[in-house]
Amino acid sequence: MKSWRETCELNRGIPGFVPDHHPAFHDPFAGGGTIPLEAQRLGLESYASDLNPVSVMINKAILEIPPKFAGLPPVNPDASNVIVSATIEGQGIRGLSDDIKYYAQWVRNTAIDRIGKLYPKVELPREYGGGKGTVIAYIWARTVKSPNPAFSHVDVPLVSTFYLSSGKGKEVYIEPVIHNDSYDFTIKYDKPVDPAKVASGTGFLKDDGKKVKASFRCILSGTAIKADYIDEEAKNGRLGFRIMAVAVEGEQRRIYLPPDSVKMEVINEMINSYKSLEYEMGLPTQECRGTFASNAQGRRYGFYQFKDYFTSRQLVTLSTFSDLVKEVREKIIVDANIANFNTDIKPLNDGGSGASAYADAIIVFLSFAIDKMADLGNCLVRWEPVAQCPRQLFGRQGIQMSWGFAESNPLSTSSGSWHTLIEGICRTLNKNFSNVSNSYKGNAVQSDASMQEISNLKIISTDPPYYDNIGYADLSEFFYVWMRRTLRPFFPTIFATISVPKTEELVATPYRHGSKSEADLFFLNGMTNTLENLALNSHKAFPLTIYYAFKQSETNENGTSSTGWETFLQAVMNAGLVITGTWPLRTENGSRLVGQDTNALASSIVLVCRPRLKDAQSISRRAFIRELNELMPEALETMIGGKLESPSVAAVDLQQASIGPGMSVFSKYSAVLEADGSRMTVKTALQLINKVVDAYLNEADGELDSDTMYCLNWFDQYGWNRGDYGQAEVLATAKGTTVDGMKLAGILESGQGKVRLLKWQEYPKEWIPEQDNRTPVWEALHQMIRALQQQGEQVAGALFAGMPARSEAIRNLAYRLYTLCERKGWSDDARAYNELIASWDAIAAAAHDFGHHGTQIELF
Repeated sequence: MKSWRETCELNRGIPGFVPDHHPAFHDPFAGGGTIPLEAQRLGLESYASDLNPVSVMINKAILEIPPKFAGLPPVNPDASNVIVSATIEGQGIRGLSDDIKYYAQWVRNTAIDRIGKLYPKVELPREYGGGKGTVIAYIWARTVKSPNPAFSHVDVPLVSTFYLSSGKGKEVYIEPVIHNDSYDFTIKYDKPVDPAKVASGTGFLKDDGKKVKASFRCILSGTAIKADYIDEEAKNGRLGFRIMAVAVEGEQRRIYLPPDSVKMEVINEMINSYKSLEYEMGLPTQECRGTFASNAQGRRYGFYQFKDYFTSRQLVTLSTFSDLVKEVREKIIVDANIANFNTDIKPLNDGGSGASAYADAIIVFLSFAIDKMADLGNCLVRWEPVAQCPRQLFGRQGIQMSWGFAESNPLSTSSGSWHTLIEGICRTLNKNFSNVSNSYKGNAVQSDASMQEISNLKIISTDPPYYDNIGYADLSEFFYVWMRRTLRPFFPTIFATISVPKTEELVATPYRHGSKSEADLFFLNGMTNTLENLALNSHKAFPLTIYYAFKQSETNENGTSSTGWETFLQAVMNAGLVITGTWPLRTENGSRLVGQDTNALASSIVLVCRPRLKDAQSISRRAFIRELNELMPEALETMIGGKLESPSVAAVDLQQASIGPGMSVFSKYSAVLEADGSRMTVKTALQLINKVVDAYLNEADGELDSDTMYCLNWFDQYGWNRGDYGQAEVLATAKGTTVDGMKLAGILESGQGKVRLLKWQEYPKEWIPEQDNRTPVWEALHQMIRALQQQGEQVAGALFAGMPARSEAIRNLAYRLYTLCERKGWSDDARAYNELIASWDAIAAAAHDFGHHGTQIELF
């Protein structure tokens, strides 16, 4: 409020700046709630809306519930005086967290009474101490009938790997034992004789040792089991599964036992008895189209309804926990009334704050635990042989086929268990909401962004869907089906629909709209309507800020662009908005950027938008290009300046970040007119902007030394491949250098009539820049990449400290080479240049520190 009053004083007389009326905040695409939560922490009354019911519940859990019940003592009968005292003193939602843990334990204890027999303990061999052991997970393999006629009556396993533990010195693996036309599985605690064979399971290997995707070999005959055969078997309901091993809790390590340690026949009989009673009611039978990642290839593997993602035992377990969460609500209300909770009788859904509302708040968090249990308790969860635990299904935005799977024990205390998930929820609440108080104001509602009026007179900042990147509605259906089963009686409006609303979701999904062109049109029209609505309702004193991180991925001779950006920016233009500024924000964890298989965006681009002036004029193509050439170089220099107080934009983000200043020129005019009088398209504008970026990067070539210019041109033609010595010598002469001289400089090799550039991995570690009499910028750049990749930022900084005069040239060459590699599709090479830029600030800081320890670095 103090900051707001100061702002109003500076803007006295301007509409919207009223000192006693602090503006509220709204995010109309709230999603997981990051932006509205941070707005609330800054002191703004925060509104979050989303079409997706799962998102709405997440936002209720972080925006509405914590402030409503902050500072209250727990109500459970076992609450200690220590907890009560700490809570009364204002420890955020410690009391709520304590109650969540208590009533979750009641749910677990009751679940053990009801379905504990489905997860029996196993007898431990004498070498492991004997007695009973708690199963962590059951390791299964999918099976098909052998395609070999001699064994067509046998269900043979499809196994991606036989490793149970792959840590060095901790190897444990499954070994199949063949008995004529049958087989068993045994467990081996030792380093395998043939590690590659164990690692590949029954996968079909090519001559080069690489696996053929979705293809296996018959364990009995060696006959190939091809993908189309597996598809046909699955289509006809003949894809089964068989247990291979059991992981058990041990005192010091995991214990792995063979399949005969558990009596699955007995367990299956009990499962069927439970299913025949009450548990078939309310199972998730919705169609799972759009969720399974292999749908594009027509491979469904028998997954047609959401219940197909789970074994019978998992369905019984999840249904039981869902029912128990509904049951525990009444127990919480009774205990809250005994603890003299306030007398408000309205439920949370109606804005209540009494015993019923408090019980609703607790079961919201318990429902999240059920969803996480489904994420870690389905028949597509992989066993992770490094961490030796089940790995969650949603490691990416899609569901992938898993041939082997780990069925976790939710009644244990290990990964995937109810106990572990509740501990995680309470730990997160105590850490992140320790300072929350009743003064925090938050609201979460379900609403379509294109039609809502919540934005009226509010500050708006939002992260909308990225064209066709992720189908949020399809993916969240996996969680919605269980959340709805648990919470629908208490939040009937939010969970009124059987499935997550999809028709209105602003994602360009061809299967929903009939074709890609229809999907594009839907996204364009929908986003235009939404942005028009936001511009109309937003607080007039503030700009509309939009996060967008859709990577420009379509590259050709005309430059880099993407349909996602074109369509989104066209919607911005159609909505009558002008981009007045852009902020590239580093939003990704740095550890994610190094060593990944893809060049992940390091930044989100924030577009700052205001309504276009009603009297905005048009401009010619020539004038537009002239203005780009005047304004873009300064903007680009700011982005890649690389100063400690102004961190550089990563190479992978440069094309993204440059969209902002370029489109700010394009969008401020009513139209940019081509020579024939037609309106310039956004696609053409993006290509022109990218050409200016290229020209800026290429302009630095004139400052490069002759050796580097040669390498740059040779790399453009040959990459790291060999070329004829004669051609190399001609190019070297044209650039004012020699092949022999560059060989002595240590940047290429020549012999037998061939020449090739050395890769960064081939540069010597003992190189000292101050002692090198011939150091091309090319060599300096690749030595820094080598140091970063092999030795880390400190060593790279030490090299940097020894050549301060080359810093700008090195950085610019890295940007230039990244762009070149991206356009040629050399993603592995591009990654190295991007990682250097992403680490530039840390390297510069290390160089600065190195200089203060005795190295001459005044020029840096």
